[in-house]
Amino acid sequence: MDHLIQHIESLIFTAEQPVSEKEIKDCLEATFQTKLPKADLENALQAIQEKYQDDSFAFEVIEIADGYQFLTKGAYHNTIGTLLKQKTKKRLSRAALETLSIIAYKQPITKGEMEKIRGVSCDYSVQKLLEKELVAITGRSDGPGRPLLYATSEKFMDYFGIKSISDLPKIKDFKTADSEIGEGAAVEEVVAQAVEDTSKPPVEEEVEEREETTSLSEEREDEKNDG
Repeated sequence: MDHLIQHIESLIFTAEQPVSEKEIKDCLEATFQTKLPKADLENALQAIQEKYQDDSFAFEVIEIADGYQFLTKGAYHNTIGTLLKQKTKKRLSRAALETLSIIAYKQPITKGEMEKIRGVSCDYSVQKLLEKELVAITGRSDGPGRPLLYATSEKFMDYFGIKSISDLPKIKDFKTADSEIGEGAAVEEVVAQAVEDTSKPPVEEEVEEREETTSLSEEREDEKNDG
């Protein structure tokens, strides 16, 4: 089998979980319609592991959980930790925070219901929250057109450090807020305050237009920061 090592590397690299020797063998045999001797596979796996032990590579192939997986070498864990921390602390725009708060306290909720509360379009904010995996689509409403229903995700729970939505504090308990995910003053304060701020929809066309302009500016700023 030509380029056996490269084919195995590609399988290990693309697998989300450790890929077992049997899975590699079954995949290659199905792809090339030929038997792969066990000895050839074992020799190739050993060669791959030895290859990535070289200091020129920042990652290596580790045998773990009855399978093989690419992992970053320990010498670079601090660098990766810094990146993950920075990603965790990425700010959400005011518009996204308002939308997140509405979903958290009113779920499951349709986009139309969110927009009725905020008074402006929530399309961009909902999309960003879906990308950040803070909310998820949970089904469809029984209303006209059967619009999608949105609710908070497991990742949202992790940020809060709570077991269920019922553990969220009451809105009246908060006086201040912080808009940064992952900080000690916590997202829960942001969510609660944002709901409080958006609980009164605009009553005049002039106010609604000004709020829409502000939200669009915030959304564009959020898009620029993500870029």
